[in-house]
Amino acid sequence: MSTSPTGNQPLAAIAGATALAELGPDESPYFNRELSWLQFNQRVLAEACNAAYPLLERVRFLSISGSNLDEFMMIRVAGLVGQVQRGLETPSIDGRSPQQQLAAIREKLADLAQRQQAIWRSLREGLAAADIHVADEERVSPAAHKWLKAYFLNEILPVITPQALDPAHPFPFVQNGGIGILFTLTRDATREQLIEMVLIPGALPRFVRVPDDVTGESGALYISMGRLIQRYAEVLFPGFTIEGDGMFRVLRDSDIEIEEEAEDLVRTFRSALQRRRRGQVIQLEIEEDFDPDGESLLLDQLGVNEAAVIKTDGVIGIDGLAEIVREDRPDLKFDAYSPRFPERIREHDGDAFSAIREKDIIVHHPYESFEVVVDFIRQAAADPDVVAIKQTLYRAGSQSAVVGALIEAAEAGKSVTAVVELKARFDEEQNLQWASKLERAGVQVIYGFTDWKTHAKVAMVVRREGNSFRTYCHFGTGNYHPVTARIYTDLSFFTADPKLGRDAAKMFNFVTGYVEPHALERIHIAPIDLREEIYARIDAEIAHAQGGKPAAIWMKCNQLTDEGVIDRLYAASQAGVQIELVVRGICCLRPGIAGLSENIRVKSVIGRFLEHSRIYAFANGHAMPGPHSAVFIASADMMSRNLDRRVEALIPILNRTVHDQVLQQVLLANMLDTEQSWWLHPDGSYSRIEAEEGARPFNCHRYFMTNPSLSGRGGALEAGAVPKLSLRRGAVA
Repeated sequence: MSTSPTGNQPLAAIAGATALAELGPDESPYFNRELSWLQFNQRVLAEACNAAYPLLERVRFLSISGSNLDEFMMIRVAGLVGQVQRGLETPSIDGRSPQQQLAAIREKLADLAQRQQAIWRSLREGLAAADIHVADEERVSPAAHKWLKAYFLNEILPVITPQALDPAHPFPFVQNGGIGILFTLTRDATREQLIEMVLIPGALPRFVRVPDDVTGESGALYISMGRLIQRYAEVLFPGFTIEGDGMFRVLRDSDIEIEEEAEDLVRTFRSALQRRRRGQVIQLEIEEDFDPDGESLLLDQLGVNEAAVIKTDGVIGIDGLAEIVREDRPDLKFDAYSPRFPERIREHDGDAFSAIREKDIIVHHPYESFEVVVDFIRQAAADPDVVAIKQTLYRAGSQSAVVGALIEAAEAGKSVTAVVELKARFDEEQNLQWASKLERAGVQVIYGFTDWKTHAKVAMVVRREGNSFRTYCHFGTGNYHPVTARIYTDLSFFTADPKLGRDAAKMFNFVTGYVEPHALERIHIAPIDLREEIYARIDAEIAHAQGGKPAAIWMKCNQLTDEGVIDRLYAASQAGVQIELVVRGICCLRPGIAGLSENIRVKSVIGRFLEHSRIYAFANGHAMPGPHSAVFIASADMMSRNLDRRVEALIPILNRTVHDQVLQQVLLANMLDTEQSWWLHPDGSYSRIEAEEGARPFNCHRYFMTNPSLSGRGGALEAGAVPKLSLRRGAVA
């Protein structure tokens, strides 16, 4: 019999407790994962309406909501469609079949799309008032018209290819994310009617900006590529009368499935990437007034069966608005922010090894520079006493300084091992390219497990010091990616703790040689024992509550979907453990239900930066937060895939200063935030948190931008320079 979250009762005990809770007869104790994600994207979209944000930043949030939704359709919805087509009835955590989930998703998609377009119309008016004009449906000045037509003739016409749609011409392939236009034409000479398709090449920009010297004005003028082609289509079709036109966009199934018996992983992935471009159509987005005959033609020729058809009365492909956000208008964007470089390392004249030897350091990105991570690898590459470097690479980005540093190290004769994860979704192609460059430089490239992703963020440097070797480690909650490190909040932990070094070496041996680690001293690794450690920590809090001791759990993660973890948290709540969860995205746990989760609160922080760090803290029989609390950072969210199907690392934070920074600065500030936070309610809805009457509003991002860290601050900054956060007062003391 399987054990319960408390470890000593059958799981039926949890079901019994659920039955006694304040739930309706048809209500599940869990929220649906996919619908919870749609709620998250609604919160992102709400930021596009946040009047406190500069105008172009609001456009950025609108664009992000579009790209988020695209990925959701290409992966999550595509997966459900595949289950329906294969006749699978595996229920979700809340008991819905794949078909029921698709129906619920489609019901919300139309509303979400309409809201995106309504917000865009409002933002477009604001942009026009700020002298940024998007002239898709408007007349332009004679000078702008002349330039646009010349641009079309010289830059666009040679690139696009009209294709007749008739029995003599096969229907052209529309790639994933592809945008096209259908034209209904009448031949002037014969009055013959025909339909032509123009596919917009992906290499072309989504928006064209008219140069300032053409308009003669200070403002900016944009036109979307699709509207530009429609505007001058008569040049493309001489001898025809254009009766109508309509724009459309296609999204395809983009998930990659790799068979476990694949003999050559690299070759298999290259083949899979080709298949992704030709995946099944999952969403067809068309203009609201699209010709019905043209719509029927697309539905038939694209093989649209289970796909969602979205009709829009605005811009096709909301994600493309990111190009307008690049407009050079600092007055319409957040004030520029330059991250600090850790003072501790500066005091050691930039010698990272010397600073780490003195004391563990944690760096809080993006408030503190990612360059410290790059410099750590660069210093190792240049140091004649360094003999080996080992590094995991999940997402490294297109311009990766970390990869460059590893190449430098290999060329300098170091023993360099890089674990490159080919299964990092949408980064597979980039990672294949990095792997090839690393191998050419002499780096030993490992691709890890076929059926598990290596998601842990770990680097270790082995350095000869005297007659022995010392291992320096970097453990991160985020990727070795220089771009996301400027907008994602993550933690970088540097240590020379020998126990952590030995554990890191065992973890690498596990990934590179499939040697399962034994007798780990500090680290917990998924899928080996990370889940068990989380369970044990929750169980300990239950025991403390039952014994009359302080009992509390604080967690900060991106997603919470694992049924086992949720059930254990429910059991902890029923035992009287006070639980505070900061879950940015999907949360399947239903808080605030009497008899089930009345001691659990869940909030989501959505703001200027993307909350990405994973922190897990437990009261440990003492008041929380305090010096006795057990604190961990991790690469893993509380999802089944992270706990059971990925290689992840859970790192205990034992150094007192680092412990205080993670618990009483980073985690506590997220809990205290009132300006960027949302409460999750028992019915699954979210509402913005407001500061209590008489209390000062608190913005955790602003706090970190204006206050130095604890562990990296160095001796030059006195303790008083860092305002102390207080849980009781809910404000800065």
